[in-house]
Amino acid sequence: LRDARTKKVRGDLCTVTIHPLWALLNRPSNFCSYFNPFPLSLQFNPFPFRVTTMAVVTVNTTVSTPTTTTSSIFSLSPNPKPFCFMLQSLKRHFPLSKSLKCVRPRSTSFSISCSTLASFPSELVVPSKLQYLAEEFRSLREPVERVKRLLHYAGAAPPMEEAGRVDANRVMGCTARVWVEVSIDEEGKVKVAADSDSEITKGFCACLVWLLDGSHPDEVMKVTTDDLAGLNVGFPGGTGRSRVNTWHNVLVSMQKRTKQLVAQREGKVPFEPFPSLVVTAEGVFPKGTYAEAQAKYLFPNELKVDELVNVLKEKKIGVVAHFYMDPEVQGILTAAQKQWPHIHISDSLVMADTAVKMAKAGCQFITVLGVDFMSENVRAILDQAGFSEVGVYRMSNESIGCSLADAAATPTYMEYLNAASRSISLHVIYINTKLETKAYAHELVPTITCTSSNVVQTILQAFSQVPDLSIWYGPDSYMGANIKDLFQQMTKMTDEEIAAIHPAHSQDSVRSLLPRLHYYQDGTCIVHHLFGHEVVEKIKEMYCDAFLTAHLEVPGEMFSLAMEAKRRGMGVVGSTQNILDFIKDRVQEALDRNINEHLQFVLGTESGMVTSIVATVRSLLEPAKSSPQRAKVTVEIVFPVSSDSISKTTSSSSSGLHSAKVGDIILPVVPGIASGEGCSIHGGCASCPYMKMNSLSSLLKVSHHLPDEENILSAYKAERFKLQTPNGKSVADVGCEPILHMRNFQATKKLPEKLVDQILHPQDSRRSIVFEGADICLGFSDEHH
Repeated sequence: LRDARTKKVRGDLCTVTIHPLWALLNRPSNFCSYFNPFPLSLQFNPFPFRVTTMAVVTVNTTVSTPTTTTSSIFSLSPNPKPFCFMLQSLKRHFPLSKSLKCVRPRSTSFSISCSTLASFPSELVVPSKLQYLAEEFRSLREPVERVKRLLHYAGAAPPMEEAGRVDANRVMGCTARVWVEVSIDEEGKVKVAADSDSEITKGFCACLVWLLDGSHPDEVMKVTTDDLAGLNVGFPGGTGRSRVNTWHNVLVSMQKRTKQLVAQREGKVPFEPFPSLVVTAEGVFPKGTYAEAQAKYLFPNELKVDELVNVLKEKKIGVVAHFYMDPEVQGILTAAQKQWPHIHISDSLVMADTAVKMAKAGCQFITVLGVDFMSENVRAILDQAGFSEVGVYRMSNESIGCSLADAAATPTYMEYLNAASRSISLHVIYINTKLETKAYAHELVPTITCTSSNVVQTILQAFSQVPDLSIWYGPDSYMGANIKDLFQQMTKMTDEEIAAIHPAHSQDSVRSLLPRLHYYQDGTCIVHHLFGHEVVEKIKEMYCDAFLTAHLEVPGEMFSLAMEAKRRGMGVVGSTQNILDFIKDRVQEALDRNINEHLQFVLGTESGMVTSIVATVRSLLEPAKSSPQRAKVTVEIVFPVSSDSISKTTSSSSSGLHSAKVGDIILPVVPGIASGEGCSIHGGCASCPYMKMNSLSSLLKVSHHLPDEENILSAYKAERFKLQTPNGKSVADVGCEPILHMRNFQATKKLPEKLVDQILHPQDSRRSIVFEGADICLGFSDEHH
């Protein structure tokens, strides 16, 4: 350029738009002065929002064919040997340029040729830009310098159109208001816009827009929140974490919108939203499938109710139903119960106990709405209690199976337990299995039953109470994998966090127990498997930008998702109180900002705590009603459960729930599992095709045909299993003991001494497992339910 200046060469125009090279802008004496004396104008756009890939630009002052160089990023030279500016340190970070436009100068003795050379592969575009951003911010040692850089980028970013600054485009989890808008152009490229009412946050947005705008959707989706770890911007102290979270939350919001647009372009059917409950200062409003389920429950068909009551009364029929019935059936049974008391909806643990009470009250028949092992258990306990003449009927002449219960009643499962019998072992079996299975297993290995609510505490307590213990969980391999994953995640927690889950454990103890924790590999429930994965995919698709919560003691699909959300300030993993405090704090922060907001919380635990959440949130929101200056804040509680799954909140069932009246609001039902024995928190069993065989029409059909003098219902009768174990003991006696062990544990938070003795002296215990099983089982049940 200096040579060209002495030759008085004048070019019409040379416009170059390149990456925001602050290292150059901060050296005007070394760089910009080369251009100032010339009518050549170098225009810097701090963010090339429309990006084309380019590795090297060479401008020669003599007419020649384009040449390439890898020794510099940008060079202007009067001879074939390029002169490099002070860009050597940045050459590996500058793969991009928006445009290069050169116009031949008037002088015929001087010409400029330009070329864009050595394009990067498209898959390296976003990673290269990400690397540049990370190194750029790392090079600024002082937090204030990083913030200044963000403020510069905020000033250079184009403003979002006012039409885009709407509540539907808001990003949750940011202390300032942030809007994100995403579209896909005709070439399939992602177009991104973002804005904020905070200049610093707007700088964050500008960086992410530059990073992702113009990329392919798969490039956008490949970026993870961990990739942004190097973009450490913020002042030391409390505000730094929230600013780091801004990067993450804006990215997640962009990715959510991108994924939805891609699915729409591909013609995919969108997911049906989970049932949810919206809490406002004015009231509480069920939404979507929750509203539909509640309507079915609250307003049953009165003619059907009357028909059912009349036939049950006439023929002295009792009804025991599992709470995995659909809302319509539960609604009719609940309404009929007001006129005929011998109707009970509960978990399987209580169904047999209740059937005995009904028989004592004079019922001649018991109809069971559940899977086959539940009716078999009812039959066995009635026989044991001396009511063998009372008929027990299922709702179909076909098998109403449960793949998990069936998996535990196989030779393969017994072989699994044979391996356990060779060491100091405890068998932890899921409660929803056959009584016969529990009895056979308990004779092989000391056994305790569990539910999804108490399995974690059962296992942790057993490991702490019995040295060198091995635990064998079954039969649900899906739940087993979730439990193992939960404990592996716990090894990354602090000792203090682990002690909050169980005071006898630490990082070291959790690591040491992992090799001694086994789970059955072949117990598959298709509903758990498919619906569990659907929960994960639906959350990633529709709720990834919402607040996620997970209960540490309820292993499930939400756990890992909530752990990731927690790292970016959008989630909590802990106890019921931890979840409640997290929701309360987020709502209070929104009220303090005094900006209209809609907060969305995905409740990754049993639904029983929703009443306390509603009460807490309403106590915070209600004062806003009397103040017109207050912003409108709404809170949506999302239940990641099957739309068919509901739980009654006003009965004194095994869940132990009290009235769900919250101020002037009554919640008669909640989606999912309120508490207790649910196979998993998502309540997928309510969608099980076997469970759906327990319909109202089936109940009416069976009831009308009783007492079945023509033997039409022979295939509907519950089967009687063998009354004795291989060791000659009573199946009811031996099968009830693991249930009693669990109930004892729930009452004392320790394994009962009898079970510990059975673990430490297995041979002796196998010779002495005889006791008054059924009677004790029934008595204990009455006390604790």
